[in-house]
Amino acid sequence: MVTQTAVDLDRHVYGVADAPIRIVEYGDFECPYCRAAAPVLKELVDGSAGAVALVWRHFPLFTVHPFALTAALAAEASGALFWRMHDELFAHQDRLTDVDLSAYAERIGVGAVCGPSAQAYKHAVEADYKSGVALGVRGTPTLFVNGERYTGKVKLGELRLALGLV
Repeated sequence: MVTQTAVDLDRHVYGVADAPIRIVEYGDFECPYCRAAAPVLKELVDGSAGAVALVWRHFPLFTVHPFALTAALAAEASGALFWRMHDELFAHQDRLTDVDLSAYAERIGVGAVCGPSAQAYKHAVEADYKSGVALGVRGTPTLFVNGERYTGKVKLGELRLALGLV
């Protein structure tokens, strides 16, 4: 019997890991709204002087986005270069075939991110997805700020105001 080790749901942190404000984003690499949110969230973290950290959790909407799951697996397979792959996937959101994913992996300097090697990361993507379902996530991006669902717009000014950073 094969047992899976527990998955750290906070494994993909952008910013200072122990920041007092933690934003958890449930996202999908094929979602245009996630693509629009990505630079806003990174700018928020970068301009917060260590007050904000962003945690990415996979929530591939595979019924409407045919490449979302393979993109999530490729991002997981990127390991320590997750955030570089994250940026590549959003920069080329309209091209997420296995051939494309392999090219992005080569560009950022990681090994195989498709096929059988990527399947080893399926449990991590599933754990993220299941945690989102348990929290009532239905679409992407869905944000939680220090455990509370954020329902405002993903705009820099609105986020700074909501987080008390202005």
